[in-house]
Amino acid sequence: MFANILLAIGLVFIIEGLVYALAPSLVEDLLEALRKLPIDKRRTFGFLVIVLGVCFLFAARALGAG
Repeated sequence: MFANILLAIGLVFIIEGLVYALAPSLVEDLLEALRKLPIDKRRTFGFLVIVLGVCFLFAARALGAG
């Protein structure tokens, strides 16, 4: 289980690093757009992303990962 957690964190780091390395100006634009959103909408978006991530985990498990 610990190996799976390390794998997941490593994949997140790789994806985040690619975003910052390949499109740093787009990241700044995204952050500016997020600043303009009200807190409650940002919170709702965060919860939706969490739910989507959990769905991806269940789908990966159903397909035989981990």
